[in-house]
Amino acid sequence: MKRVALVLLLPAVLAACGPMTLAQAERQCFERARLAKQPRGEVSVGASSDGRTSAGLELNVSSDFLLGRDPAAVYEICVMQKTGEPPSRPLYMRPDWR
Repeated sequence: MKRVALVLLLPAVLAACGPMTLAQAERQCFERARLAKQPRGEVSVGASSDGRTSAGLELNVSSDFLLGRDPAAVYEICVMQKTGEPPSRPLYMRPDWR
């Protein structure tokens, strides 16, 4: 029975390792380019009804930002690595890039 389950799961596992679509790669690489442009973060402050307070800080800094890499180059290289083809349009031509 275990062999049957493994045989049935094998196609799903192999599909996860397969090539990524251009759209998927562009979405993932867009986020990487955003982090190359500037760090992202979040600050939270809270208080409860019994007087307890809390605070938090989350900061995401990429090595691309620290090394001063151009976000457009990061985007293009990332898409090429994931799909083997260039992006459908350059980063700075995307309407969602600011």
